[in-house]
Amino acid sequence: MNKAYLLTGSNEGDRHSHLKKVAEHLENAVGTIIQCSSIYETAPWGKPDQPNFLNQALLLSTSLDAVSMMGLILQIELIMGRKRMEKYGSRIVDIDILLFNHEVRDDPDLKIPHPELSNRRFALVPLDEISPSLKHPLLHKTIHVLLQECPDKLDVKKI
Repeated sequence: MNKAYLLTGSNEGDRHSHLKKVAEHLENAVGTIIQCSSIYETAPWGKPDQPNFLNQALLLSTSLDAVSMMGLILQIELIMGRKRMEKYGSRIVDIDILLFNHEVRDDPDLKIPHPELSNRRFALVPLDEISPSLKHPLLHKTIHVLLQECPDKLDVKKI
């Protein structure tokens, strides 16, 4: 089985409900959720003039490969009403693959590990909660060390 670390997020509508539904869709279509972080309210990254996000890190066990999983993730986002209108814009749901096993991919449509992981507190804080000793396959540092070194200072509050 493969281990996938995902980050889910929402900043439109009933954010709590959206995160819960995302988790249900992932369990039904992608794999078994082994661990989930607390939910964090986070300041928007990349485009500050929008509502705060709720984010949660999930560890899934899946028989899928990363490409197949990404296809299902995009379908889940579409089913839940995600419209890709503007980069870093508001969204009803967002699902990012942060890490997949120790895999490194640099495909046009799929980059693993997530290329901005080490620069985003909103991803590192929940990931540090569930797997602080996990090593980044390119940077060879633990998630905990990456969080300590992260240049991002935006608010991330456990709720």
